[in-house]
Amino acid sequence: MSAILLAIDPGSVSGAYAVFFDDPGRHPVVDDLPVVDKQVNGSDFYRSVVRGWQIKSAVVERVASMPKQGVSSTFKFGVSVGIVHGVLAACGVSLKLVTPAEWKRGMKIGADKEVARALAIRLYPGVVGLELKKHQGRAEALLLGHYVLKGGL
Repeated sequence: MSAILLAIDPGSVSGAYAVFFDDPGRHPVVDDLPVVDKQVNGSDFYRSVVRGWQIKSAVVERVASMPKQGVSSTFKFGVSVGIVHGVLAACGVSLKLVTPAEWKRGMKIGADKEVARALAIRLYPGVVGLELKKHQGRAEALLLGHYVLKGGL
């Protein structure tokens, strides 16, 4: 059984990912991106996610800086997104970018992250790691992947 898609919500504080498999009986796996000093740890991301799940295809939310976000946090966020893109590119992973507006419109949800988490739990009741409010990024990564796999691109 192999992974068919890695979906990533880079997040402004900490990002998350969902891995989908070609076996329809296997639940996706969700987790937080490995982080050190509020930035994605590239070597851990490579080892535990890209190589660990043998990723060949990925979708990453196309993000931008947010209003009222500080210069330092915006820079760290940008570096983290760059690390994710760089690791995926270096590993030859096919990459798609989707804006939050596009996939959320396709999933018929707005900006409320709790609505997204509730929908993810309804669509994937067997997925472990969505129980807490702080798991909103995981839920959004799961929904982003769901959107792409259901023909959203």
